[in-house]
Amino acid sequence: MGTEVRGPVAQFKAFFRLHWTRGAVGRETPEWVWRFAYHTWLIALLFKLLGSSWDESWHFKFLRDDLAPPHLLNSIGTGVAVVLVVIHTYTGMAATRRSQRLLQTGLAVFLIAAPLDVINHRISGLDLTAWSATHGLLYLGTALMLAGLIDGWLAAGPRGTLVLGALWVFFLENTVFPNGQQEYGTLEMTSCMPHGVLDVSSCYAERELLEFAANQIGRPVDYAAIEHFALPIPSWVYPLWGIGVAALVLAVAARTMKLTWAATIVAGAYVAYRAVIWPLLVAADFPPSTVPFYLVFVGLAVDLARRARQPHLVEAVLGGVLVTALGYGALYAQDVLLDAPPVAWWSAPIALVGVAGLWALARGRRWLPDRAKTSRPVSGGADA
Repeated sequence: MGTEVRGPVAQFKAFFRLHWTRGAVGRETPEWVWRFAYHTWLIALLFKLLGSSWDESWHFKFLRDDLAPPHLLNSIGTGVAVVLVVIHTYTGMAATRRSQRLLQTGLAVFLIAAPLDVINHRISGLDLTAWSATHGLLYLGTALMLAGLIDGWLAAGPRGTLVLGALWVFFLENTVFPNGQQEYGTLEMTSCMPHGVLDVSSCYAERELLEFAANQIGRPVDYAAIEHFALPIPSWVYPLWGIGVAALVLAVAARTMKLTWAATIVAGAYVAYRAVIWPLLVAADFPPSTVPFYLVFVGLAVDLARRARQPHLVEAVLGGVLVTALGYGALYAQDVLLDAPPVAWWSAPIALVGVAGLWALARGRRWLPDRAKTSRPVSGGADA
């Protein structure tokens, strides 16, 4: 065994010098190679995160452009992801069979969705919502890749929670990203209504964008046209997705991380990122969004339910009750004290039943990966 390779440049050179050979998936992998691969994945995901955050704000100000800076920033992350999937596939290192298949499938879905989204814009013009079918495929592809990374790290990666926690933050962000439509849209509407009276000149969005959106539905730039542009999504979608679906993601994250307050930590890290990025965007003269502070309470509800250590059916019901009570309660408080998108409060019982039912289904099944024996990291250096 040699000494461990330190530093990203040295690791990059050592990996291609020592390990760039074709191998079967599950091939024995030195621990430093695992960390090198996954740390590079985190860099790729960071580029995608920053690009997507900027992109959403960009589209509430400017007319769409395929080569807009946020798209280019996002593309850097995609390019790195392509290289990493090729490395996992060719060498068979730092992956299990299931994680490799998830990575390959996710990348394929994403690369198919990207040109379809461009074609959709060419045919349909401005895509008014983050909830379109082609955008959904982009989210799905990213989710599959993240699931593959999480699965690989759990099954055979080095022990540790920082990388795993970061992957779950990225997974949560990808899941709740579509809700940004309403989080930006509600403040867009407010910007157009100073003193309760419509004033198009005060909107965050440029006049060209508003006119384009209005022309798509055959209207002048009036209240109805701006509302269709900014808030086209039914008000029940936001809480069911931001509370119900997010709670299920956080419940799985907590189960894999095995930390007492794992769900709260993951939700808190994501909310902290959102709280930091919006003033930076505003300082660069881009539209702001509301920050989903209520998500921290959704994470807290998940952790409290798990700490009760009840049989899985009781835990599921308790989880549904706590998620609904704390999640909707915190969202209501945020709406009163700060700002929040329009919410259909009658959706709360649906969230309760849905979270409890899906929690019970997931909790009662064994689906998390075991530590693989064939691909466990080998401690030691570059020549391990």
